[in-house]
Amino acid sequence: MFDLVKKELALCMHPTAFIFLSFAALVFVPYYPYEVIFFFSCLSVFFCCMMARENGDIAFSCTLPVKKEHIPLAKMLVVIGLQCAILLLVGAMGAIKGAVLPAERSVNQAGISANIVLVGNGAVLLGVFNLIFFPRYFKAPEKIGVPFVIGAVSVFLLIGIFIVLRQTTPLYSVVLNGLNSEYSAAKLAALTIGLVVYTGLSVISCNLSMKNFRKTDVYGV
Repeated sequence: MFDLVKKELALCMHPTAFIFLSFAALVFVPYYPYEVIFFFSCLSVFFCCMMARENGDIAFSCTLPVKKEHIPLAKMLVVIGLQCAILLLVGAMGAIKGAVLPAERSVNQAGISANIVLVGNGAVLLGVFNLIFFPRYFKAPEKIGVPFVIGAVSVFLLIGIFIVLRQTTPLYSVVLNGLNSEYSAAKLAALTIGLVVYTGLSVISCNLSMKNFRKTDVYGV
């Protein structure tokens, strides 16, 4: 498994997988829907899978002396690592923003502020994308477009829901918005819920992806 993960990092990582990590700094842009930052992480997955397809990586991996179901697991472990990195970076950038800017400039009128609730929201978005994209992708690894479009549309629908909640509900506009030091217990609960949802959806996605890939005839596609 460790060798498969190393292979993924060495041969299947598109440059955008690392470039998009820097987009965590977008939390300093005023009046920006910060949840969109996490979509770029999903987009990097698409680029990585497309590069793997063009290089014949799936067929190559199947010739290696490894269990077939470990191939999707290795790819997903790398993706989960990148997703955890963007979650940590957004949380860190949000904390820096809250520390260096006046409180009134930390409030985002276009959506939730750059606080730990944003990290929880991002975790939900990434978990939903994993659940939608990977099981479909590993049914037919040569067909990347449809699973990505379905996943991307779902992510943007959820972003829209988060923005509407921010504008219409006191829970999001008052309690969960603003600095981490305000209503900290509620914000921590929202973060915890988001991380639990992400973990659960990602585990389900891993299991479904391995199950689907076992049935995939890589050389017959």
